[in-house]
Amino acid sequence: MPKPDAHALAELQLDLVRRWHRLDDPSLPHDEPGFAGAVLDQQRYNYWLWHEEDEARRTDVSDAEIARVKRAIDRYNQQRNDHIERLDEVLLSQLAAEGVEAAADARLHTETPGSAFDRLSIGALKLFHMEEEASRADAADEHRHKAAEKADRLRRQRRDLAEALDRLLSDLWSGRARLEIYRQFKMYNDPALNPALYRRG
Repeated sequence: MPKPDAHALAELQLDLVRRWHRLDDPSLPHDEPGFAGAVLDQQRYNYWLWHEEDEARRTDVSDAEIARVKRAIDRYNQQRNDHIERLDEVLLSQLAAEGVEAAADARLHTETPGSAFDRLSIGALKLFHMEEEASRADAADEHRHKAAEKADRLRRQRRDLAEALDRLLSDLWSGRARLEIYRQFKMYNDPALNPALYRRG
């Protein structure tokens, strides 16, 4: 399995976000295999999470509806984090299958590739929605202009992040960097670790 191409995967994320919005159906499957498929599977949870976060800010619905939304946010966020770790697990398996061994002085990065792909995923959603704001017919010219400027900045951010991620992946594949998975340990979703839950059990 060749080293993943972060720029190509970032474009796949954005294409999928656009397709899901156009068809209003994030449950639609993709046809990407392997690691690319895992990246797009993770995109789905960020998509659902993004839209539930929008709903959580509404003031025209009942407290019961906001509670439902908050529980959905917790569920999607847990799944999102599980899939970040899944991306790193797949990469570790690929490195092992190709016999890549980290050098004795191989460096650790401040975040794992899975976390960086997650940031690209969120960036795809931000960019889509900012572009949407930049073309809103019912918005003032100033609003559209500011949104267009922000969209340009988001494009640069995603391009720079993909470039940095490609360098990290190259370092992993050459053994100059090493990958460790430390786990997120989301305590608030675990009834055995969240005191607000186990004290009422």
